[in-house]
Amino acid sequence: MKNQNTYQMCSKTVMDTTDSEITFDQNGVCNHYHEFMKLAPSQLYQGLETDLKLEILVEQIKKAGSKSDYDCICGISGGVDSSYVAYLSKQLGLRVLTVHFDNGWNSELAVKNIENIVKNLKFDYKTWVVDWEEFKDLQIAFLKASVANAEIPTDHAFLAAIYRLCSKHNIKYILSGSNFATEGILPKSWGYNAKDIKHIKAIHKRFGSVPFKTYPLLGFKKEFYYTYVKGIKMVRLLNYVNYIKSDAMKIIESNLGWRNYGGKHHESIFTKFFQSHILPVKFNIDKRKAHLSTLICSGQITREQALIELNKDLYSAESLKSDRDYVIKKLGLSESEFQSIMDSPPKSYTEYPNDEKKLKFIYSVYYKLIKR
Repeated sequence: MKNQNTYQMCSKTVMDTTDSEITFDQNGVCNHYHEFMKLAPSQLYQGLETDLKLEILVEQIKKAGSKSDYDCICGISGGVDSSYVAYLSKQLGLRVLTVHFDNGWNSELAVKNIENIVKNLKFDYKTWVVDWEEFKDLQIAFLKASVANAEIPTDHAFLAAIYRLCSKHNIKYILSGSNFATEGILPKSWGYNAKDIKHIKAIHKRFGSVPFKTYPLLGFKKEFYYTYVKGIKMVRLLNYVNYIKSDAMKIIESNLGWRNYGGKHHESIFTKFFQSHILPVKFNIDKRKAHLSTLICSGQITREQALIELNKDLYSAESLKSDRDYVIKKLGLSESEFQSIMDSPPKSYTEYPNDEKKLKFIYSVYYKLIKR
């Protein structure tokens, strides 16, 4: 059954018609629930079978790193997922190079959490600091473009930086905090592929002014080089364990001195402001719906608990003013310039040059080759 113009919420999750592409069956169950459940047997932890796969994986990682200083690389933001991946990798006896991508938006608590993680796990640590003027210009360009995914500048550069460091240090495995149990649902209508270099350059050309000199660009050609020539693999480590987010938080709190930010990705001031203010106000997108729906599907919370969370304010009035003032000032925008961004109508990524069809074909072939 197709999505109707009237408002509707899924009877199993809290996804609703704020996702313009959502569909419902005759029982009011949305496509996201069905898609999650279809993939769950292959993506969620499956007991002894998954334990064996993890054991084999760890052996492969150690073997690949036998002639290097490190077995793998782990990007850490200070958030729950990446912090728990770092903790697990220590328990598994892996030699890890931890890396933080610093785009200038770290909260003080994020900095402290990262310090505690590295100190307690005794891992080597590197920071990739992006050129602020280049990065700021690109972030503003994406905001002016009025597209729903203004996090592309960060997501793209982080991936490019990680691959470069792997190549430099002869590391064959990247441990990612991305996982199915807490992130398995995310509507396509709410964003776009951060790997599309044509899309990035088009928006930068239209709205930016600072030329790329140090900003790390990836592109599918470079990614294939890193993957097939250099043999670098991305591993979602949390898919190999019974990942219960609430339990993971307790473990990193007690073992790593980690402290809670109060929301997903709130370790970044910009991300917190973008997801908790710009997205809901300008685009009518509340990402909590996707995050909470995923936790419902993976059995970590009930739908009733999710509805209670959704009824909570995204921001307190005091925090909103503080973060709003900070973001506007740091970006170098005037009040009128920022308000103009908020008032401009939302646009689809399809309104700007992109390589969506090309990349869809390329990556479909790419993933088939990986599975061989």
